[in-house]
Amino acid sequence: MRFISRSLILVGLLATAASTAPAQDRRQNAPGEFDFYVLSLSWSPSFCEAASERGNDGRSQQTQCGGRPFSFVVHGLWPQYERGFPEFCQRPAPRLDRNIMTSMLDLMPAPGLIFNEWDKHGTCSGLPPRAYFETIRKARAAIKIPGEFLQLSEPKTIAPDAVEDAFIKANPGLSNAALAVVCDQRRLSEVRICLSKDLQFRACEEIDRRACRREQIVMPPVRGG
Repeated sequence: MRFISRSLILVGLLATAASTAPAQDRRQNAPGEFDFYVLSLSWSPSFCEAASERGNDGRSQQTQCGGRPFSFVVHGLWPQYERGFPEFCQRPAPRLDRNIMTSMLDLMPAPGLIFNEWDKHGTCSGLPPRAYFETIRKARAAIKIPGEFLQLSEPKTIAPDAVEDAFIKANPGLSNAALAVVCDQRRLSEVRICLSKDLQFRACEEIDRRACRREQIVMPPVRGG
């Protein structure tokens, strides 16, 4: 009887949890069903430095890390729920035309990244491939990179809040509630900016909670900067 009672209790708890599940659970991984985008801008010098430290600086990294002076590059444009996010919304994903991939190399200088971003995130946008990558280009064009980061010639030690402040100053309408600075153990990794579906700045509490909590981080210099 004790075993049966515990089983019934467990079933009841599961039923309660299901009935109170947030809305995004009911639309999980449904293409086009999401709340907002996150535009993730990767600090390319940090990515390349970390790849070199891991010994992962082979052919797959040559386009991005081969000497061109990349500063912030697009990591991705990610559909998000207010809590959580969809991914891999079509399996298998519709094949991405190679011409679309090559057209994005100025913003996302890594072919493998572009293909992966389409499979993992683009399929959740509800857009066909060309329209999704056109949306990435529009989102990136809406963001001005602070001038002091474009040709950084020496390593820069900076507080994460100072990176945020620089982006806010350069982008009228952007606020601390709409972006997050992400770091690894010591370097700036990414700046993530939250955008509505029509690419306007919007607050995103969950993204902000994942922000870097270190007092100081390092920005390795731009190659050739």
